[in-house]
Amino acid sequence: MNSNNNFIIGIDAASARTGGGVTYLVELLNASEPLSFGVKSVIIWGCQDTLDLIDNFSWLDKRSPPALNKNIYHRSFWQFYNLSKEVKNAQCNVLLVPGGSYVGNFHPVVTMSRNLLPFEWKELLRYGWSLRTLRMLILRLVQSLSLKKSDGIIFLTHYAAKAVLKVTGKLRGQINNIPHGLNTRFKKAPKEQRAISSYSHKDPFRILYVSNVELYKHQWNVVKAVANLRNLGLPVVLDLVGAAHSLSLNRLNRDLDRLDIERSWVNYKGPVNFDELHEHYFQSDLGIFASTCENMPNTLLEKMASGLPIACSKYGPMPEVLGSAGIFFDPEQTRSISIALRDLIDSPQLRFELSKASYDLSKLYSWEICANDTFEFLTKIAKQ
Repeated sequence: MNSNNNFIIGIDAASARTGGGVTYLVELLNASEPLSFGVKSVIIWGCQDTLDLIDNFSWLDKRSPPALNKNIYHRSFWQFYNLSKEVKNAQCNVLLVPGGSYVGNFHPVVTMSRNLLPFEWKELLRYGWSLRTLRMLILRLVQSLSLKKSDGIIFLTHYAAKAVLKVTGKLRGQINNIPHGLNTRFKKAPKEQRAISSYSHKDPFRILYVSNVELYKHQWNVVKAVANLRNLGLPVVLDLVGAAHSLSLNRLNRDLDRLDIERSWVNYKGPVNFDELHEHYFQSDLGIFASTCENMPNTLLEKMASGLPIACSKYGPMPEVLGSAGIFFDPEQTRSISIALRDLIDSPQLRFELSKASYDLSKLYSWEICANDTFEFLTKIAKQ
């Protein structure tokens, strides 16, 4: 830390409108102590709705130009033609771009890679030659150019860094891996585990999958796997939480109509208010995560912190995050999912040991650590 400097840090929040982008900014700034790093002020440009969610601090200057409260075309135009000028006029020493797409001429700039889908060809092709694929390919191009011109790059996991670098090649900027943190309200110590024989169809064993319904999230394979367990007489139910892409939701509903037409053991609850999400974890007996494409699996971290035993995809950064504190499976193979779930369900001792291990691992992820590492990196780039 260096308190002898008077850095001004800019943040481009123009693309942060909903979801993870907004959560990141709120949590990061609420946990920050920038004065400890020689930062006298942080200036953030974003839409008013986003800025209203961020607490007020003496060192924080919130700015909301009219264009950032309009549609994506106005916001993109502002980023292209106005952002660099605004940052220079504010005498910023460095600009942070969490959205990862930067087209200005101000330097030094630090970008973040938060969306891995455009960089993983196999996962992208699940959507075929669609408008969404085209948008992802454009994003792949824009973000690749942004990363190449950046003075600093923040990746969330080592896996994501390797995956992106395979596409972009070596980057000239300094690279730092800084994972996201966890809100403390998700933390709950593991509970004593009951034998499956103590459950019944009136008091079922609850399996929870929290994630957006997407083609690379494989919710339908999880449904089939749980159906296999119910066919064996196990009193298990599946709760699905998350917003849905229409194409993926149609696929999920086809399998639900075939396997659980009355929705008696699969409960798709749709999107849930983030402030209430922890309650769903606390009411469950086992967490599952079946994605094949992730940058930073936030809902996996939430399951870990909530004290749940976890069955998890073996792909992407999931083994890096969960380590040996879970049972891994191939999310594209229903039998593999069923075996992983059965191993956990059959052994209360294994469930308790793994939930304790994953809960302890989750303590490594805090917004205070993320904020400190981020501001340390920003000031390092500013000095250079």
